[in-house]
Formats: sequence, structure tokens, C-alpha cells
Amino acid sequence: MVKERARILIVGGGYVGMYTALRLQRQLKPELKRGEVEITVVSPDPYMTYQPFLPEAAAGSISPRHVVVPLRRVLDRCRIVIGEVRSIDHAKRTATLTTLATEEEGAGTEQIAYDELVLAPGSVSRTLPIPGLADFAIGFKTVEEAIGLRNHVIEQMDIASSTRDPAIRDAALTFVFVGGGYAGVEALGELEDMARYTARYYHNLKPEDMKWILVEASDRILPEVGEEMGRYTVSQLRRRNIEVRLETRLNSCADRVAVLSDGARFPTRTVVWTAGVKPHPLLAATDLPLNERGRLKCTPELTVDGVPHAWAAGDAAAVPDVTAEPGKETAPNAQHAVRQAKVLGDNIAHSLRGEPLETYSHTYVGSVASLGLHKGVAHVYGRKLRGYPAWFMHRVYHLSRVPTFNRKARVLAEWTLAGLFKREIVSLGSLEHPRAEFELAAGGKPPNDPKGSS
Repeated sequence: MVKERARILIVGGGYVGMYTALRLQRQLKPELKRGEVEITVVSPDPYMTYQPFLPEAAAGSISPRHVVVPLRRVLDRCRIVIGEVRSIDHAKRTATLTTLATEEEGAGTEQIAYDELVLAPGSVSRTLPIPGLADFAIGFKTVEEAIGLRNHVIEQMDIASSTRDPAIRDAALTFVFVGGGYAGVEALGELEDMARYTARYYHNLKPEDMKWILVEASDRILPEVGEEMGRYTVSQLRRRNIEVRLETRLNSCADRVAVLSDGARFPTRTVVWTAGVKPHPLLAATDLPLNERGRLKCTPELTVDGVPHAWAAGDAAAVPDVTAEPGKETAPNAQHAVRQAKVLGDNIAHSLRGEPLETYSHTYVGSVASLGLHKGVAHVYGRKLRGYPAWFMHRVYHLSRVPTFNRKARVLAEWTLAGLFKREIVSLGSLEHPRAEFELAAGGKPPNDPKGSS
């Protein structure tokens, strides 16, 4: 039994937030029934996004609905609040937040009190002050961005097929991806594969007409899979006529012209920014200790260092890696986040019951990456795989990790059907402006771009 009634506040509904709440539901089931514990999850979205499946969602291999997990369904013993925490005063055990209701009411913010705090807001895209980036680029962290990018790519093919202006055609068929990590390489690989397939249905477009460019500031891509597999990935992408420009930066994309640090210029209507992430801005609005990179200083038990009743894990936390040399921290990725959430949930239950805490310890097992249909690379337990075996391992691993049996079954069914039937090549760009046609019919002023994101 817990020593006294506890209000647990979990900030964030991503990997750590959802899995921690799930673990607490199981570990504190009797206490929840007796009303001795209350768990509140505050998240800006009513779902958790399984980000490793975003590239396949963008390519049309998986339905967008099956990439997300509804929080209210899986966290049935928790109170779900859809909103954003703006600041935290841990000394007073209060969090200030805004919700959809506070915006409608014009009431500003509201406060929520807690006894135990779990900070798991995740990360946001790390951008640079590059001219034109905010105006023309698109990120790749959310399911909305993934589907928007798919629609956008197909729309560019429609534009190129319809225009007689060679400059507009070339710009529409030039796709620039900035960042050679997982997100950039997998998104590029899947979308190029999808566009190559889609081109067969255009009478005047060929795959060779499209120009795909990957820009990476360092001297290699996919560092997680090792140097050898990184070089193999570069060679495979170049065999598909994808330009890979290493040790190169994007200097500008103003006026829809991508200007690179090596002097190259590419008129383009598509710039995808996947050049890393940074800690969520919320962390700076707390009275909790941060390290030089803006992440929460944590202990191996996943408590915030020197602060009682505060916990953190995932992208927001700097967790010491006890399996490596002193000073090393666990990588901010899904592999650690899911496992940290399990220990975090157990440790909160231990703390409430006055029991000793567990230490988080996990040796990194390796990485897998998809480069398109039936193509991939992997470096797992010291073994290096490439091509179809790596792609198959990528699917098997992530199918085993996606939350809930419901989602596993749906994703597996979609993969099975995709192997039996042709790919979908439909663009639903009008989803981004759903009222445009009605506004036009009702006599309103039509938007500049009523049908899509181009």
C-alpha cells in the first residue's frame, strides 16, 4: 500500500508518458481502485505517435490512423487532459497549462497541483536561422507532417506533368532532404520509392526526371548503424540516382532555391528538414536543474538529480549510462525511452510504497533502418545485415514494439494486403484546407491554395 494519497502528473503523451502511465496502471491497480492514487496525463495530442512508422505512413504502406495510439483507450484508469503545460513550479508542486477549453473561455491559463511529477515532453525540431527555412521547409516529426509530405510530393508530380514551363517542372521534381539521420534517410528512401512507383501512371514523367538530394553536414550518414553500413547506405542511395552530399550544409532556401555550402543551387518546391532535435522549450520554464544541452539532470534511478518527487526519462532527460564509461549518457531514442518508462513506472510505485528504487541499465543492442520497400540496413548484436534481410528485421522489430495488440494486427494486415495489391497513389492535399471548396461555394474569398500545400 502507498503511504499516503498521491497525485501523479505526467507531462507528455509520447513514448515515456504513455508507457509510464501504462506501467503505473498495472503496478498501482489496487491503489487506483481504492482512490489512493490519481494519475493525470497532460498531452497536446490525444494520441501517441509511433514515429518509426512515419516513413511508411508517408509512403502509403500504413494508414495514418494505425501509426498513432489513442491515449484514452489504453490509459483507461488515467485522467487525460489535452493541453500544453507552459511552466512548472516544482517548489510549490504546481503546473500551469492551457487547454482547448481555456482558449475558448478566454480564461488564460489554469493550474494543476501534484505530488509526483513525471516530465516527458519529448523534443522539438532543431532549426537554424536559415533564410527561407520557416517559410518553405517541412519537418518530419508528426503524422500530420508525414501525410502532408506525401500529398505534397504527389502534387508536385501533378504540377510537373501539367506545366509547359521547364523551370517550374524542374523545381517541382527536385526534392531536398536536410539531415542524414534516421528520419531523413528513411523518409527519403520511402518517398523516393513511392514516387518512382507513382511515375509509371504519368504519361510524361519518368523516375529519371526526378532529382532527390540528401544534404548532411557530417562526413557520414546513419552513424547508429556503424561506419561500414553508413557507407553501404550511401552507395545504395547513389545507385538509385539520389545525390548524397556529405560535409555540406543548407545555407538558404529563400525564394524556393536551395543554396548549399558547396556552392550548388537547386530551384525546388520541396525542402524537408530532419537535421536533429532539441529539448522541449518547457524544460527552460521549470525550476529543475538542466545540463549544458538543456536536458534535465537525472540519476540512474530516473529521478531528477537532487530534486525529490520529480522524475524524467526519454529525450528530455540526461540519464547516465551505467553500462558505459563514466560521463556517458543514454542516447535519446525510442529504444531507451520505452525501457526507461518501464523502470520509471516501477520506481514511482516503489517510492510511494517506501521500497528501494531500481537502476536503469540497458546495453544498446543496435539499430535497423529501412531504405524503401525490400531495402534496408541493420547492425544488431554485432551482426551487419543489408538489403531484404535488414528490411525484414526492421519490420519485425517495429511490429513487436508498436503498442497494443490492436495496432499490431492492423499494421500486419495492411502489410499483407500491400503485398497482394498495387500501391495507392492518391493525394489528398485538400485535407489541409477542408473548408476551401465550401467557402468558395458560399461566396467567400478563395484561399491562395485551395487544393493543397504546393
